[in-house]
Amino acid sequence: MILALLPEVGAGTIRLGMSAREAVGAARELGFASSYSPDHDEVPPGQVLCEHDGSGTSLTLGFTKGALTDIHLYRFRVEDADVTVVLDGLDVFRTPSEELLEHLAERGHAVEQNDSGVDTLPELKVILSNESSFEYPMDKEGDPIHFDYVLVTSVDFGPRGD
Repeated sequence: MILALLPEVGAGTIRLGMSAREAVGAARELGFASSYSPDHDEVPPGQVLCEHDGSGTSLTLGFTKGALTDIHLYRFRVEDADVTVVLDGLDVFRTPSEELLEHLAERGHAVEQNDSGVDTLPELKVILSNESSFEYPMDKEGDPIHFDYVLVTSVDFGPRGD
């Protein structure tokens, strides 16, 4: 499965602005399972967790006023999983994080890095992080090599108070 992150649009066929029914349906078509049932759950959800059994990849769909505003995607837990998540043609979860940020900056994207492991691409409304509790590959210093989380959102980040 190749899942393309489309800033301000969505991820794969999951589109920002979709209803819960539409977004969960699109996630299911991609092979993600969810306990949310739009036919039985009367209250629109705030978030829906979706899991991809074969790879251990998960995503959380975030809704505001019934419309999808956030797609949180978590790195696969099976290292040889047939899952590729791309942003601007770059493999988000297999390219070393520092290298990924360099490539994105070379392509003209503003990159805001910080020491807490949460980096932003503000004009794309994308956040990348590598601070998971899962045991992903680490470098010699014990830091994660790859990003393990990405957020695609329709919400402006606003000015940062650094």
